[in-house]
Amino acid sequence: MAKRISIKDVAQRAGVSVTTVSHVLNDTPGKRISDDTRSRVRRAADELSYQPNGVARSLRLQRSQILAMVSDQIATTPHAGLIILGAQEAASKHGWLLMLVNSGGDRETERAEIQALQQRQVDGFLYASMYHQVVDVPPELGDSPLTLLDARCDDQRIPSVAPDEVQGGQAATQLLLDMGHRRIGLINNVDDIPATEGRLEGYLRALREAGLEPDDDLVVRDLSEASGGYRAGLALLDRAPRPTAIFCFNDRMAMGLYQAAAERGLRIPEDLSVVGFDNQELIADGLRPGLTTVALPHYEMGAWAVETLIRRLGDPDIAPEQVLLRCPVVARASVGPPAASTSSLTT
Repeated sequence: MAKRISIKDVAQRAGVSVTTVSHVLNDTPGKRISDDTRSRVRRAADELSYQPNGVARSLRLQRSQILAMVSDQIATTPHAGLIILGAQEAASKHGWLLMLVNSGGDRETERAEIQALQQRQVDGFLYASMYHQVVDVPPELGDSPLTLLDARCDDQRIPSVAPDEVQGGQAATQLLLDMGHRRIGLINNVDDIPATEGRLEGYLRALREAGLEPDDDLVVRDLSEASGGYRAGLALLDRAPRPTAIFCFNDRMAMGLYQAAAERGLRIPEDLSVVGFDNQELIADGLRPGLTTVALPHYEMGAWAVETLIRRLGDPDIAPEQVLLRCPVVARASVGPPAASTSSLTT
């Protein structure tokens, strides 16, 4: 039977004390240990394939090294799975375990799940939403270390991370402006959520910074599904003069716009440029031509939330932040310059 590698073996290989090894491998805050020493300790641990005793470590630190993500529907939706991946990989990097429970939006289920997790002594919670929204934090979480994920609340003492909807809407519109478009439509959502107003604000900001006066007739709201994009698309394409480009609230609405453009005999991007939002790859890659869109930073939000929660567990005096992460444009083939016959009408 192979001998179990101990912390003493790591200390001997690295030429340091057992205490130093413990501080390095546990990332103990406030310890003055040189980068060279930290590298030697970690290299020695890797070379010896050292596995810390998790039970002993938890007792010593009085922590379970477990975080819990409580979500509404993230685990069952195809839209936000990267949130889970980002959170899991960030937790694993620090030697923590991430547990996930999914309430399905049911308040009683959520309450029971939170209480069960607290009984199992998880160290902190991520309270996550499948889409950016303002939430009421469950009272059961009032005394627990907490970070909001893809959500925010009115309590500035609670750290949160969400997409920068305004920046994303502005980036989508600016891309169309940079291609020479001046008559740009917006197909927006009807729901009262941060994304609806934020993406509209970004669209209007880009137009005004380009010296263009927004036209209310070029903004149409409908359900944030393909059927809504189809109806709104027909309404915009029947305007005279019609827009040469359209920014859609999400990729599903853009899919409906593609159908509307085909019915009107318009080619994308030769006759009409289209930009979506969300980067739902099954849609954006599946459309022909591929849909240029704006990506939600799902992975980055998950990782940020875990990193922040672990950092605050180590130092509760760290000031809470309410962070908005940048939404990058993902270029495909649905954007081009305005056709000569239409650009002359809009300049």
